[in-house]
Amino acid sequence: MFTETDTIVAPATAVGGALAVIRVAGPAAVAVADRLFRARRPLADAAGGTAHYGTIRDGKRVVDEAVATLFRAPRSYTGEDTVEFSCHGSSYVVAELLRLAIAAGARMAEPGEFTRRAYLNGKLDLSQAEAVADLIAASSRTAHALATNQLRGGYSSALDALRERLVHLAAMLELELDFGEEEVAFADRRELDALLEAIERETERLCGSFALGNALKEGIAVAIVGAPNVGKSTLLNRLLEEDRAMVSEIAGTTRDVIEERLTIDGVLFRLLDTAGIRRTEDRLERMGIERTLRSLERAQIVVRMIDATTLGTGPIPPPDFPLRPDQRLLTVLNKIDALDRDANRSAEKRPPTTARPTTEDDVIPMAARRGEGVELLRRALRAAVPTEGLEEGATVVSSARHHAALTEARTALARARRGLAEKLPTDLLSEEIRSVAAALATITGRGAILPDEVLQHIFSKFCIGK
Repeated sequence: MFTETDTIVAPATAVGGALAVIRVAGPAAVAVADRLFRARRPLADAAGGTAHYGTIRDGKRVVDEAVATLFRAPRSYTGEDTVEFSCHGSSYVVAELLRLAIAAGARMAEPGEFTRRAYLNGKLDLSQAEAVADLIAASSRTAHALATNQLRGGYSSALDALRERLVHLAAMLELELDFGEEEVAFADRRELDALLEAIERETERLCGSFALGNALKEGIAVAIVGAPNVGKSTLLNRLLEEDRAMVSEIAGTTRDVIEERLTIDGVLFRLLDTAGIRRTEDRLERMGIERTLRSLERAQIVVRMIDATTLGTGPIPPPDFPLRPDQRLLTVLNKIDALDRDANRSAEKRPPTTARPTTEDDVIPMAARRGEGVELLRRALRAAVPTEGLEEGATVVSSARHHAALTEARTALARARRGLAEKLPTDLLSEEIRSVAAALATITGRGAILPDEVLQHIFSKFCIGK
């Protein structure tokens, strides 16, 4: 049976590098390290925050030369005594060091166990611990900014401030219960409602940021749609600057959704090249069109491609597929190089007409085969993602677990305000307010009693060395 007082060991770096870091943490970390590491003096006699050059030994046999960095509790990642060995990255050396550490009294760490101990020892709150995994997985500058802000505690501070205000409100109401016979009111009901309204607005703002935060972390989904043979696959290849999708003059060549990733100015986009939308009796092509429509449902941005040579002098038609209010529509007029100079000029100046208000920036003239207009589309895609303030520490929700907790808190806030309006008894009103605070507390784990299975679910997603 594993316990939190065991001394644990695991590689903290990926396999295959020139160097490897092996982390040992726990009450006996220093003693374990001294049994396999030889330096000028034992680590037991050294101060924390120091590095020591020596050798890893199996009896008299030298396994490797290494640097041991010593961290004394509580000034370490986990809050426990910790030794980190920097050695050569050979898989044999790493395996030998782990074997020797286990023989000396340590055990292999479970996935996420180092970070779990950091949480349990108060070095990180739960949202910061989750940010560690997000930071490791970050594949773009904006995803990195999201994780870094959360890891530094900016997100936690905003939530804790809300929670503290709610706990204070509940305490004032409960104080009234202690003086019930005197009919003393410690919480002015109008001020109470104004405060609950302010907290409700902030909770709604955080809930509303989830769509952007989750998309930035996972990648902004961009569906490239249009009739067959309008240049969708050519555009994908131009954006990626490689021949990823097959291009053919034969309509209906793309039968399935092709997904590729592209980073523009620090934002990750997931480009979905879809089958052309048209009526067809071809069973396979119909299946591709059905997948196109499903891709449309999950896209944040829809790039609709139109063959400019088919428009004539009429207006740009509205899309023939449904759009959500939160979806951004960009219209690409492709094959403008096939028009004569006057037609080309009129296509560029033609006023956009879509199913809802738009701007001229939403219509992009393009000759995808020649690469003309592709950079305009890149800029339009990047401009469609509002990241102002994110790198300056703006609080944005990117976790589905956090969003669920905030939604629960928002529902409880609505109940509390309704109860206040209906003159709910003080004890019941206080309980509603405390339920809001409890929902917020589950995000950071501060002041909340979380079941072991919740913690296990969160930390099982980590790699072993974290």
